[in-house]
Order: sequence, then C-alpha cells, then structure tokens
Amino acid sequence: MSRSPSFSVKSEADNLKIDENSLQQWVVGFCIIRFDLEQGQLIEECYPSGCLTHNEELEVAFSSFPDSVSQNHNRSSIHDCIFFFRVRRQGNPLPSSEIVEVDDTRVTATDKVLKQRSRIQTGTNSRYLYGFVFNRQRHDERLKRGGEQKSVVILSHNPFSSVFRPLLQIMGPLYFDIGKKALNFIAAYVSMWPAPVPGQLMELPIGNATLKVNLPPAHCMPLDCGVLFEELASPIAPFLPSNQSVPQGLFHDADLFGTFRGLLMQLWKLWELLLIGEPMLIIAPTPPQCCEAVAGLVSLVAPLLCSIDFRPYFTIHDPDFARLNSLQEGAAFPPMILGVTNLFFLKALRSIPHVLSVGNPTMNATRLPFAARASTGRIPAGPEGLSLPNLSLRKFAPSNFLNAMKLRRDGPLCLMTEHKEAIWSSYAPITKPDTSILNRLIDAGLSPRVEESMSVVNNDILRRHFLELTTNFLAPFGPYYRLTTPSEGSSPYIDPPPLPTFNAEDFLASLSARGPGKFLLKRMKSNWLDLYRRFLKGHNFLPWFQRKRAVAEQEQYRLWRQARMRADIQQLISRMSELEIVDTFNAIERHLLGEMQFLDLPGLCLTVLRMLMRAGVHGELRRSEDHKKTWQMVPASIFSCIWPERNRGCFDGISTPIHIHKNNCIISQAPVTSIEVFLDCVCSLGIVSFFT
Repeated sequence: MSRSPSFSVKSEADNLKIDENSLQQWVVGFCIIRFDLEQGQLIEECYPSGCLTHNEELEVAFSSFPDSVSQNHNRSSIHDCIFFFRVRRQGNPLPSSEIVEVDDTRVTATDKVLKQRSRIQTGTNSRYLYGFVFNRQRHDERLKRGGEQKSVVILSHNPFSSVFRPLLQIMGPLYFDIGKKALNFIAAYVSMWPAPVPGQLMELPIGNATLKVNLPPAHCMPLDCGVLFEELASPIAPFLPSNQSVPQGLFHDADLFGTFRGLLMQLWKLWELLLIGEPMLIIAPTPPQCCEAVAGLVSLVAPLLCSIDFRPYFTIHDPDFARLNSLQEGAAFPPMILGVTNLFFLKALRSIPHVLSVGNPTMNATRLPFAARASTGRIPAGPEGLSLPNLSLRKFAPSNFLNAMKLRRDGPLCLMTEHKEAIWSSYAPITKPDTSILNRLIDAGLSPRVEESMSVVNNDILRRHFLELTTNFLAPFGPYYRLTTPSEGSSPYIDPPPLPTFNAEDFLASLSARGPGKFLLKRMKSNWLDLYRRFLKGHNFLPWFQRKRAVAEQEQYRLWRQARMRADIQQLISRMSELEIVDTFNAIERHLLGEMQFLDLPGLCLTVLRMLMRAGVHGELRRSEDHKKTWQMVPASIFSCIWPERNRGCFDGISTPIHIHKNNCIISQAPVTSIEVFLDCVCSLGIVSFFT
C-alpha cells in the first residue's frame, strides 16, 4: 500500500533542519517498532534518541500492536489500521492536573490569582503520553508464521487526534516507501509548525500538503499538557456556542453514530455514567473500534472537563493492570474507562461495574458500516443487557424482551463465544432518550459513497444535542463563578470581592426549589436531583469546578487591573481624605509588589522599590519636587540591582550578558518591551502623578 498520490516530499526536504525545541511543542518522539517472532516487540528506530526511558519504551512497544487473540484472519496481502493509546509517564512526579483553591481566608483574591498563575505557568511535565499508531500487517505464506507486522508511532503529550491521525495517514505509508528517512522528513516539517493554539483552526504544512485541523479547546485539556493559564479563559458553559464547527471538547472528530449505531438508545445512559465518573470496560473486536468508542464517550460530556483516567487501548502489559487485577473483592474499582480487545479482561476485571461491547468483527477495522433503517421508522439498537435489542419506538416485541433477559442472565462472559453489541450495567438512568433526535438521524444504508457524508450529518446532530444537554446541566453552577467589575466612580484599587462560597447542601436545596430549567425537566425523570447529587460526589465535578473558579478569578483580576490602569488617580485623590489616600497607596503598593514577586525580581530590587514608593507617597502629599525626581530614578535603581545578580553568575563561572538578566528579570514575563514602557506600566497602576 503506497502513500496517497496527493502527497509528495519536496525536493528541498533533504536540506531541511530540525528544530527540536519547536518539535517538542507537538511531538515527544517518533518510533518504528517491529514484532520479532523470537524476541517480541522491538524498537528499531526512535527519534529523538533518549526521549523515552527503558520502561516507557517497553510500554509503548507492547501498546503498539493489536492483541493476537482479538484479530480475525485476513487473507489480503496487506492490512493497515490506525489507533491510539494513552499510558502513564514513568519517572515523573504525579502533579495534580488541576488547580487547588487556596483555603486561607487571609489571602486576598489578587494574591490568590498570582499564586495560581505562578504555580502553573511553567508546568510542562505531563502525567500521560499519547501514542498514535499506524500498524501494518503483511501476510505472506512464504514468511515464518505466514506474515510480519510493524508499527509507526507518533508520541505526544497532547491528545490531538485531529492532527496525528491524518499525519499518520501520510507518515505511515511514506515510511514503508522510503524507510527511516521518513522520520527525518516528518520531524523537519513538524518542527516548522507554529506553536499549537487550543481551540483554533490551524493550517499545518507537511510536504506539498496542508493539514487543516481544529484543536480542542484549552478548557477541556489537562493542565499537565502544558496549557497556559491565560488560554483557559474561553466561552464555555453556561453559554451554548453558536459556531458548532469549533470543537468544544476532546476528540471532537470521533464517530459517535458509526461507533454506537447499535446502541443509540443507550447513549443517554452512557452520558450519565461519564458525567458522574463511573468506571467502565469497553470491549471491541479491533483496536481502531475500541479507540473510537473510548474517544466518543469522552467527547460525549463536552464541554465538561473529563477528569477520570481513560485508556483508549489497554493491554495486560500496562503496569496499571497488575494493580487493577489485585483489587480485593468488594473494593471499589478506580474511576477509569478501559478500552480492550482481549477477552481475558472479562475474567480478570470482574469487579468493574459497567461493561460495554461495541463494534463488529466482520466490519472494516477503521470504520463501521451503517445498517439500514426500516421503512416503518424503527430505530435499530443492538442487544443491551438490561434493555431491548432492535428496539422499536412504536411497538413492543416479545422476542426483544426475551433476548434482553437472556443477555442479562448470561452476563458479559457470553462474549467469549460470540461478540454482540450490548451493555451490562445495573445503573438506572435518569435522563430519557430523546426520540426526536433519533428520528432526525439519516441512514445511508450500505452505500459506501454516501456513508461518510451521512455520518458527518448524524454526528453533528448527536454532538449538538449532548453539548446542549451538558451545557444546560452545568448552567446552575454559573452564579458561583460570576464576575464582579468595579462600579463607576468607585475606587478600583480595593481588592475585588471574592466569588460566592459554594456549599453542596445549600446548592442542592436552592436547585430543588427553583428547578433545573425547562430543557432538563422534559428530558429527565422526577428524581433529577439525584443526578446532581451523584455528580457532586463523582470524580469530574471538583476538578472542573476548581478550574472554572480559578479562571473566573483570573478574568476578574484582569478586569480590575484594566480598571486601575485606566483610572484617573488625580480625580480619585481629589475626593479623598488624607487617610483614604494613604489607604489607597497601601493598596497600590500591595498590587505592584505582588506583580513584581510574580515576575520573580531580585529581593534587593523589591526592597529598593518599596523604599522609593514610601518616599513617593509623601512626596505626592507634600508636592515635593525632590521626591518626584527620586521617583524618576526607579528604573535606574532596578537596573543597578541586576548587576549583583550578573556578577554572582560570572564569579560562579556562569557568563551571562547583562541584557539577558535584564530581560529575564523585568521584561520577559511582563507586558513591557523596554525600561520606558516598564515605567509607564508602573505609572498606570495608580501612581502616575508621582512621576510627573
């Protein structure tokens, strides 16, 4: 199988240089892994070298091949498939992926925001590694065991399936055409890409082709992916986005309709299970079907941040399997979504409460065909354990009921003999399936020409509905991260009021009194409040809520800072008593010093600046020209404080030019480009009259 004729390597590709720093913004590394009959999985190539530890190499190698017990015999000479996995990084500490709120009531809102910004601004260590795999199986009776297989793997800290899947469609066949030179070509092109911008449409050149991809928004990405705090402030719940082409969650490109076509009536139950963070085992015949199912479920709860651990393709070689397999009887299963193809997991992980079986072993590995909808308007649905297979929305069928009872009696172990699309769960859903949405779905039958376009339409219908469902469900939490802006005529130098305190019992009591809104009331049963109770106790609520609050505090801080910069200090002071002026100065000093500490300026610089500010306020009160001249020396005093830092570095054997120290200490992380602009920035914080 050769690469697409629309792609070709440019003639100047041999002369391209690889910028490894730029490459790391997108990719951790590229691997070529071969399955050796004697030694097992072997990594033949890894670029850049040393990007993985030895244990990580083993884990990546084992995760890059389909389970032999899950694959059907295929007589074609070449069989390609694309899937992806997610493994825990080895050797790195496990930092919290979310923001922990400061509980000390003595800490002001401004100090709290600055601490949050400094805590995560430089966080680049990722807890997880995503591997996107192009696997090729070549069947040849002349070879030992009748064939061979090899995988091309792209490793990244980012779950950018919309980027790496099409990139693999180019890189995989290219490697099998020209060999390991393909790694250098692709690495060179990727290193020329601009930095990823979450939530934006990006055009990424690769050879003579261009990938036009939508990146997932920052609010749904774990902070350990290196997302900057400022990128988190995006328009999410409780506002429903008007542009549906913009992704609102991870894996926006997942094929919901194609993957869950036989279980459409169960999507609302699955949505609830994901919402409250319940553990789930997903079984599919092939890794591509398995990955698509996990990705589709994660995307189902957008724009909610999915905080539970999900593994699109999980194998017995994963180090976490030993821990899961050793759980004591009766112990709670950790909140995880495990996608597997090896039926051994049915026996090994019997304590997992929810089991979902999807896919069809006779279908193509990368896409499931769609069955035809009956002319009577029936919505087909696969056997569902506790529900009715091939459920009709108009008529009850006794045979469906009997089949469902048989599946419930046999349990998921019946998959050992025959694969069926089904769900086994004792969970009673509160949300009712929306039959009006199901009846809007279009079925193209078995025609391959229109199948893909119809799938796009159906996915848009389903995704918009569940986006609206999740957005309305999260809307009652809106008042707890509502911003407060300074009122006209008031002083912007006081600390902004804190966000409303959240108490779960008070929230439930208030929600019970006013109701969840018309949208949810007509789609949920009378016990809808139980779903909110489960959500508050689940593993998705606290990380999402903490992040929303932190983003709201950051945005409120930004608005108040802008108000301080635009305030007319002369006009404000003219209406103040001397005591109020001193209080205002103390507030200005606190805000300014907080900014300086965030910029990590030398301690001596802060001391000198504080002394000058103390002199400056008395100079303003007495209208002293001498003190005004002293204030004009602030930039020079800051500059002089950098010299000792530079000299110490030189005496310790570190030779760093002075302008580097100056940039690092004053300019690099601040919204200024020169000492003069820095002076203007200080003035704008409320002491402009002291400099004039």
